[in-house]
Amino acid sequence: MKRTTIMFLLLMGGSLMAQANPDRSPNDKKEQVTVQGCVGRSSGDYVLMQFDPGNSYVLHSVNKIKLGHYLGQEVKVTGTKSPTLSDTSDAARSAPSTTIIVNSISTISKECKP
Repeated sequence: MKRTTIMFLLLMGGSLMAQANPDRSPNDKKEQVTVQGCVGRSSGDYVLMQFDPGNSYVLHSVNKIKLGHYLGQEVKVTGTKSPTLSDTSDAARSAPSTTIIVNSISTISKECKP
């Protein structure tokens, strides 16, 4: 009887553990976004600034995209969002809190207009 009870408890414990740690679904991918704004520089990083609603994003490029070519231009950026890593310095507190990993970028206007 003791063996049966122990076996039952072990099976139930394993079942509960499996429910507590479900497999991640394929929908847990990073969020794909398309954002429009002006490319600038801040603390050595390229940033995308939106005047309305006043957001800004740190830009990191992939696929050999040269963000410097778009400096001072209004652009449309498509990429994935992720949190920006920051430290406790004053510069980091004023830096954008979201990074966009740029997959594509295109010019809307050669100059930024607020």
